[in-house]
Amino acid sequence: MKVKPFPGENLACYVRLMHKGDIPQVAEIDHEAFPTLWPPANYRRELENRLARYIVACDDAVEEPERRATPPKGSSGLVSRLRHLFNHDYFFGNELPSTGREHVFGFAGFWIMAGEAHITNIAVRERHRHQGIGELLLISLIDLATKLDASLITLEVRASNTAAQSLYSKYGFTKVGVRRGYYTDNREDGVLMSLEDITSAPVQANLQRLKQAHFEKWGIVPTVLTTTRTSPAQPNNQ
Repeated sequence: MKVKPFPGENLACYVRLMHKGDIPQVAEIDHEAFPTLWPPANYRRELENRLARYIVACDDAVEEPERRATPPKGSSGLVSRLRHLFNHDYFFGNELPSTGREHVFGFAGFWIMAGEAHITNIAVRERHRHQGIGELLLISLIDLATKLDASLITLEVRASNTAAQSLYSKYGFTKVGVRRGYYTDNREDGVLMSLEDITSAPVQANLQRLKQAHFEKWGIVPTVLTTTRTSPAQPNNQ
């Protein structure tokens, strides 16, 4: 399955709040991205945590390679993206109801308390990396933190993960400290980074510029996420 578009070609991918139906796929991605971390995250408990917000990047037109059916004649990823673009729930709803065909590309989340949003993880399936999805999740987290009236975003990143550090720096994060031996699997240091005054004009101007550049490269329309969570129960498919 080839999901990556050529630059300028539209990718049918959108971001929404995570719900319990996503947990099996999210757990797969978590294990793939963080195989040595123990114990594994309990995302069912995280969805019940009032301080936590988790999102997923997904597409209901893409299925696992071994289960993927031949698409109807004339269908395309662009059609799916436009259908979501003009769906009221896409812009103003909470969690989109699962169609049973949604394929989760990646997920991300943060805890928010006292005006600080602390990013806990950003992960993308290995075969979907380098397609702009991780950056899309970061954009969505910054937007969501802004809507929740956070003034500061923080995170830790492995000292060896220079690619992630470069991405965060592009969005205005600065290195503010080092947590020695932070990662329990190999005692690697964690670099603490923060983005301050996220509602300020300079930060928002940089964010809008980078959103536009991301859209021009990948063709993904950023989702406007709601700040109100629905019940963590299974979505209503009636």
